[in-house]
Amino acid sequence: MLLRKQRARWKARTENAASSGFTAVDGRLPASEAARQLLRKAFPDHWSFLLGEVALYSFLVLLLTGVYLTLFFDPSMVESVYTGPYTPLQGQRMTQAYASTLNISFSVRGGLLIRQIHHWAALVFVAALAVHMLRIFFTGAFRKPREANWIVGVTLFVLALLEGFAGYSLPDDLLSGTGLRTAATIVGSIPLIGTNLELAVFGGQFPGNIILPRLYAVHILLVPGLLLALIGVHLMLVVYLKHTQWAGPGKTNRNVVGPPMFPHFTAKSTGFFLMVFGVLTLLGALAQINPVWSYGPYRADQVSGDAQPDWYVGFLEGAMRLMPPWETNIAGHTIMWNVFIPAVALPGVVFTALFLYPFFEKWVTGDRKEHHLCDRPRNRPTRTGLGVAAIVFYAVLLLAGGNDVVAFSFRVSVEALTWILRVALVVAPPLAFAVTKRLCLALQMRDFRRLSDGEETGQVTQSVYGELSEGRRDLDPAARYHLLMREVPEPLELPEAGPLPRRRRLRIVLSGWYYGDRVDLPATQEQLARITERTQPPERIGDRQD
Repeated sequence: MLLRKQRARWKARTENAASSGFTAVDGRLPASEAARQLLRKAFPDHWSFLLGEVALYSFLVLLLTGVYLTLFFDPSMVESVYTGPYTPLQGQRMTQAYASTLNISFSVRGGLLIRQIHHWAALVFVAALAVHMLRIFFTGAFRKPREANWIVGVTLFVLALLEGFAGYSLPDDLLSGTGLRTAATIVGSIPLIGTNLELAVFGGQFPGNIILPRLYAVHILLVPGLLLALIGVHLMLVVYLKHTQWAGPGKTNRNVVGPPMFPHFTAKSTGFFLMVFGVLTLLGALAQINPVWSYGPYRADQVSGDAQPDWYVGFLEGAMRLMPPWETNIAGHTIMWNVFIPAVALPGVVFTALFLYPFFEKWVTGDRKEHHLCDRPRNRPTRTGLGVAAIVFYAVLLLAGGNDVVAFSFRVSVEALTWILRVALVVAPPLAFAVTKRLCLALQMRDFRRLSDGEETGQVTQSVYGELSEGRRDLDPAARYHLLMREVPEPLELPEAGPLPRRRRLRIVLSGWYYGDRVDLPATQEQLARITERTQPPERIGDRQD
């Protein structure tokens, strides 16, 4: 009885404290209004929207495991003789960074499990970011008003690559040291400033004695801070700009349909976070990754055999392996085009194109409207073809990053495989673009037939005269709405008379290339009017007429 009364008193005190605190905050800040709007925010329910959540939750796992590893890791490059528990390496000289990594793996309770969870979470984080960006690209979710969020997302991806490379290099084993040697070569290949920049970064001739402490500071302070800040900005923009959604009954370009943030989305999201954490824990416990004790400590006069970087930077390795050995000697200075072009110029061009693509597509279409409905990739065949071509381009470079392993496994010549991959790098992306575009148009034609002829029932009937016909039924309203609810810009037309500037002619040609090939779906004038009405952008306060 006394325990029940005491529990009731504590409950009343807690409720009073919470109410008083909220009242105090609400009197100074718009807490109640913000909380009401946030908790009732609608979240569309579709599996593709979970990709961003996988990236977010993997990042949280990275933070949790990274804090634990930070307590035991020493980034010092001072060498000493190893006397730890791993017998095969006892008596060898190694840096404190490598020795502390071995100590985490074999002496710290749960250290190896946390190390492996951390490494798996890093791989899943970058992979989820990449696939999430592909989803945004293929569905057109980067269009107005989300161009700034696309730029934030691309920046997050670049920072994730840098964070992964910094963490991969910290153990100072022979494999990661080989990657650092490659990084030093890339920095040194920059014309005019490369040598001085390499000396400044590494504190002297490679490997120097300060690069690991610097990478450690970048890995645990600088980049995580930037990632946290940009993730916060990204989420705030998602809340402010509302979420995109797939077309469906009741879903238009002016609303967002889905369960509220609380309690539906919160409960589901919490469960999903626990699932991601559980899967990463299982991977860390059952799937070995980065066994640094097998590689041994780094030596500047040695190179690890079968050295492959993590997949997200493997395309740089592949690009350098495919690049011919081009060099130029000018006034006693050597410009290493075979390193600079694939490892500096190529990533610069690729990421610049990613940053600018939303503005390029807006310029081609001349579209200034807001878009809150996702495109079906088949309805934008040129954009989809470009995305698939980019994926194929990356896949060829990634395969080239392991050409020695592939050649050894299939008993083929490394030189022959290199030439095959060089040809594939030029031929495969355009071929993938052409095939993808034709497949998208074929899928559009399939949608046309489903709308005009109905859906197959799987039954075949035979008339009294022997004629066979397949059974069909009309599409249900939801499926018909989903197929018809699309908006494809018309290609720009040439004016009847008058000279045009080159920029205008280029824009018209690109517009025709983008949107000239399509299949117009069968829709009545009434249906077209409804589609136009429901794809109109939301009305802003500044747009209203008095």
